[in-house]
Amino acid sequence: MLANEDSVKADLVKLRFFTGLSIDQAAKVLGISRATAIRHWSFARAWLFNQLRKDV
Repeated sequence: MLANEDSVKADLVKLRFFTGLSIDQAAKVLGISRATAIRHWSFARAWLFNQLRKDV
């Protein structure tokens, strides 16, 4: 579970996916920079893709 690895990345996914916030809005809510939010978002997407591929 992503939340077990990094709760901030998991929170970013929740904010982006479930509330529809932009990267900038989510970064502000989490108190992180835009660049960090972009890196976290890229990691989270890759992590999720990897998890989905394991199930196939």
